[in-house]
Amino acid sequence: MLGKQQIMQKSTRLGEAFSPKRELIEATCPAFSLVLPVYNEEEAIASTLDELQTILRSTGSEYEIITVNDGSTDRTGEILCDRQDIRLIEHHRNRGYGAALKTGIRHAKYPLIVITDADGTYPNERIPQLVSLTTQADMVVGARIGANVQYPTIRKIPKWFLVRFAEWVSLSSIPDLNSGMRVFRKSVVETFLKILPDTFSFTTTITIAMLTNNYIVHYEPIDYRYRIGKSKIKPIRDTLRFVQLILRTGVYFAPLRVFLPWATIFFCGCMFTLIQDIFVREDLTERTLILFIAATQTAMFALLADMIDKRT
Repeated sequence: MLGKQQIMQKSTRLGEAFSPKRELIEATCPAFSLVLPVYNEEEAIASTLDELQTILRSTGSEYEIITVNDGSTDRTGEILCDRQDIRLIEHHRNRGYGAALKTGIRHAKYPLIVITDADGTYPNERIPQLVSLTTQADMVVGARIGANVQYPTIRKIPKWFLVRFAEWVSLSSIPDLNSGMRVFRKSVVETFLKILPDTFSFTTTITIAMLTNNYIVHYEPIDYRYRIGKSKIKPIRDTLRFVQLILRTGVYFAPLRVFLPWATIFFCGCMFTLIQDIFVREDLTERTLILFIAATQTAMFALLADMIDKRT
């Protein structure tokens, strides 16, 4: 006999957008605020909002759509101003994807926050299902590992290494590190708002932050399409930012996982040179002392950072 989650996945695969099973899932959706960050999306924003309204009305739940216009320089602002079915918040200059999300989260009136993109890449018809799954988790992530995922190959290579490092820091399996379609509790995310970045790394940081703090994160496979319009992501620059961000987040939430390996390397080097000093040189050299001091100081720094993290 199929479980509830299997029924949801089977219904989606068969494309039964308005089947009785689907309607049952949608009817159990709690109230939520959908935050939509927008920057120069004149080609897709109108159709995305029409699609969202059609989908969300069918849930029978209370909801709101908060659209944050992040300093768009095309016709996006004009299109949004003509809409009467959304809450519009304007940034007078472009502050970044993460900044737009944080603005929307602060203004949300419901305890659950849904985020998605305005470029038509995510299957928004899956939102009711993701919302209904929040009864089992603190954050539900639409993981882009479905049957139809159209993702640029050039972005897969650096992301593979970043995901492996993030999994090592968080001691968790991460099918999708920075998916832009997810549902989370406002009360939980508000505790991390001060450290969340204003850039595209917002989703990466909140993933690592919640995993390293033992919150329950559920991954639900979804499809992913090519975007409408021009991408805002710059692969080299944003990859370097992701590396910097994961290191910083790892130091903040899991300092032992970041610093103890370095202390171990220094200590092993110290032991190696000490053996050479004893059996070959018959004298204690400076490099052995330097490696010993580096190992002990790094280990003490890691323990101190972990103690501070646990106390706060």
